[in-house]
Amino acid sequence: MAEIEYNSSNLLYQFESESTEDIMRLLAEQLKARRLERGLSREALSMMSGVPVATIAKFEQKATLSLRQYVAIAKALGYSQPLQAVMSEPIYRTMAELETIQNNKDRKHGRNTFRK
Repeated sequence: MAEIEYNSSNLLYQFESESTEDIMRLLAEQLKARRLERGLSREALSMMSGVPVATIAKFEQKATLSLRQYVAIAKALGYSQPLQAVMSEPIYRTMAELETIQNNKDRKHGRNTFRK
């Protein structure tokens, strides 16, 4: 697992071993499963979401899609609220990290203290 030091407070984030591509593939598989569970063709989902059929097919096969298109498809399938919940709450692993989150809750700008 990769470890990346964040800020100057010696917090370490351990990123999961899944790559961005792995997560995109999982999202594509899940979307296809939800589409098929509802008995929808790609054409029907395209009409519901406004996303072209070819784009839906490309996502299901190659896991490539813009966020705007993913949101449109998720909304069409009834997943608007769960999608809005993504990153709605902070995640922390240590008390020090929670303290940092609490101290930065009202920040409007970040800092240039990210070090790899």
